[in-house]
Amino acid sequence: MHLLLLSNSTQYGRGYLEHALDTVTAFLPARARLAFVPYALADHDTYTARVRGALEPAGITVRGVHEHPEPAAALKDADAVFIGGGNSFRLLSALYRTGLREAVVDAVRAGLPYMGASAGTNMAAPTLRTTNDMPIVQPPSFAALGLVPFQINPHYLDPDPAGTHKGETREERITEFLEENDVPVLGLREGSWLRVEGEAARVEDEAARVEGVRPARLFTRGAEPRELAAGTDVSSLLRTEPRFDAPVR
Repeated sequence: MHLLLLSNSTQYGRGYLEHALDTVTAFLPARARLAFVPYALADHDTYTARVRGALEPAGITVRGVHEHPEPAAALKDADAVFIGGGNSFRLLSALYRTGLREAVVDAVRAGLPYMGASAGTNMAAPTLRTTNDMPIVQPPSFAALGLVPFQINPHYLDPDPAGTHKGETREERITEFLEENDVPVLGLREGSWLRVEGEAARVEDEAARVEGVRPARLFTRGAEPRELAAGTDVSSLLRTEPRFDAPVR
């Protein structure tokens, strides 16, 4: 499989996908016909136009799957598929409703490159159980695409030492997940992504990162979280055997 899983599509002070544009254009085939899945937001036309504006100057043709009479069939004419960010529950519900959930899995396993950002990155994991989103709709199941056998938490945030917010931290929420499920969770900080090529997986980020800030944090049951530097090989995660609903006893 060929996967590019971005933590975010918009970086502070930058345009849409600008922070990762070189990586995106290198990942996609030359002059690619990109099938864009806009279902994580309510306004599909405006969302698709935003993606066109970012990618078409680079020679990438963008067509929203919602513009096709049969959204799942839009993949047949595409060189790659991109599932954009927004609300993960709304997105997964639409993937089930349109038949895209099965169609995307089949196409990607057959070799179609897959790009996700935020909610689209959540979709690549086995389930929605580590999303940050509010369940504004109820999908038929939490089961996502399962393109990788471990969980991902895009937009991973570290606690602010100077902050006054005393609610749960992201680390605490992931720890709670691991109390009930034996599945690694890859926390991707802003500006970072996971690249998968066949049996190889690597954590990456844009070149101009703040010194000392690492792109990802890996959580596994029974171990301290591990900081991952840019370029870290995480191919071993692709051999994960996830165990859901396996509480610590």
